Amino acid sequence: MDNLRFIRNAMESAGSFTAVPGVGGILMGATAIFAAFAAHLSKNPRAWFAIWIGEALLALAIGLAFSYRKAVRNGTPLLSRAFRRFVLAMVPAVFTGALLTFVLYRAGLHGLLPSVWLLLYGVGVSSGGAFSVRVVPIMGISFLAVGTVAALAPVAWADPLLALGFGGLHVVFGFEIARNYGG
Repeated sequence: MDNLRFIRNAMESAGSFTAVPGVGGILMGATAIFAAFAAHLSKNPRAWFAIWIGEALLALAIGLAFSYRKAVRNGTPLLSRAFRRFVLAMVPAVFTGALLTFVLYRAGLHGLLPSVWLLLYGVGVSSGGAFSVRVVPIMGISFLAVGTVAALAPVAWADPLLALGFGGLHVVFGFEIARNYGG
């Protein structure tokens, strides 16, 4: 029994998190494009901020629901060692993003939020991608590229760049994951 336990642990350790949701990523991208449009039409920074925070929470719910759906469909445990590693690799970037969001919003520095969100999401996805399928770290690097442009671009480009990043990249990579890694 000890040998079987050792073999099982070794196989779990070598595995990657494969429940990355392709279809969920497409849906996350679609809602982000809608959010970018709505945010662009918003009347003040508070409404803009509320739209994007709402979108982040919606995207989180979609991602978790579709990861669970994919894991169940494939017969793999969602709370596997690979999943825990994926999440633990993302947590520092997500925590930092949440903290900086609070600090920058409170300081009235709303113009910095898009680049911070895109860059830190890119860092988190790149890091988590080390425990996932091959295309995920590439997606993270793509977010870093869009975040870099957002850091250097005029504030007026914020919503189009957020649409490109959280919308376009999720749709493109979601399609790639759905096509090549089972939905």
